[in-house]
Amino acid sequence: MEFVIKKCLKCGAIIEVLNDCNCQNCGIKCCGENMIAIKPNSVDASFEKHVPTYEIKGGKIYAKVNHVMEEEHYIMWICFVSENKIEKVILKPNQKPEAVFDYKKGTLYAYCNKHSLWQCEVI
Repeated sequence: MEFVIKKCLKCGAIIEVLNDCNCQNCGIKCCGENMIAIKPNSVDASFEKHVPTYEIKGGKIYAKVNHVMEEEHYIMWICFVSENKIEKVILKPNQKPEAVFDYKKGTLYAYCNKHSLWQCEVI
């Protein structure tokens, strides 16, 4: 399953795309401009603060992100994408950046309100 997130470069709006337009010079617009697809990071100087990590116990994936959860800087959500399912846990400042999902192979994503989208593969 493809997981596509787009962002408006003017206002910062973020959307999850279920089925994008493939027409030429077309696409999802916000503030009068095409929204851009966000490519997930997996390696960076801030790797240890953004890339989700996980542990598998008892048929569950225990995901977490080693990140601050302050009003101005936090992980907005953690998402797990498998072959046929997208599961997302929405987070707020002062919450622990953690989520639990049923185990299967897939990809974990975490979205930081300042440093964008991060991912790791679950094997």
